[in-house]
Amino acid sequence: METSVLTSVLLPLAIAIIMIGLGLSLTIDDFKRVVVYPKAVIIGLICQMLILPAVCFFIAIGFNLSPELAVGLMLLSAAPGGATANLYSHLAKGDVALNVSLTAVNSVLALFTLPFIVNFAIAYFMQTDQVVPMQFKKVIEVCMIVLVPVAIGMLVRSKSPSLALKLDKPVKIASVIFLALIITLAVLKEKAHIVQYFQEVGLAALVFNLLSMGIGYFVPQLFNLGKKQAIAIGMEIGIHNGTLAIYIALSVIGNSAMSIPAAIYSLIMFFTAAMFGYWVSRGSTVLS
Repeated sequence: METSVLTSVLLPLAIAIIMIGLGLSLTIDDFKRVVVYPKAVIIGLICQMLILPAVCFFIAIGFNLSPELAVGLMLLSAAPGGATANLYSHLAKGDVALNVSLTAVNSVLALFTLPFIVNFAIAYFMQTDQVVPMQFKKVIEVCMIVLVPVAIGMLVRSKSPSLALKLDKPVKIASVIFLALIITLAVLKEKAHIVQYFQEVGLAALVFNLLSMGIGYFVPQLFNLGKKQAIAIGMEIGIHNGTLAIYIALSVIGNSAMSIPAAIYSLIMFFTAAMFGYWVSRGSTVLS
């Protein structure tokens, strides 16, 4: 598979399908809920957009990651939650409506915060002459590839709820298939170095994943949010949109090594999220 086909066709198509699927589950009320019930959303966004990148930054330094892998992990930390978080939250008896609202708001806000975090990571971890800034044109491209499919999905949902319901399952299945395909192709592209990369970033990705879910689950409880909301936030900030992170690494920054942390994290999170969901749904101790 040529890299140009991956970056110009498969990745945009995968993101479009995932974002259409997200749009099919959204209504205007999901955005209004942020105003009506702001506490849970604000805490979730603070965890996702402030605490998580800071934690990731120190993990990258603590594990002495190579500059490209450090930037790749930071890129992943800046990516919004994945649509899969809604499914895992549902299975773990979380507040799925909160998941949907967080995913919707974070997907929009990340269009502004992600370039800032990534450029900071590039400037810090890479040599000065290696800095590859995210061009404004590319930022707009990411905006379009995220927002337009979501808008299409929401339009279908508003005009024909029955059609949206019929499309929901096939789109989710297609999203998982495309994610698996994208991860496979990203790994194959770096197959000469994948064992080395996995040894270098695999444990860091696992620690980041576990801390993400732990922060998302316990921090909200410190502020007296309910268990269902804590589960939702834990899933939301523990499950990232790896496809978007891989797309930005390959198509926007143009560095395939930076896509490896997202690929490895995406493989890990399916198993850890399932175990986390099983644990919290079994009546684990909740902080009061």
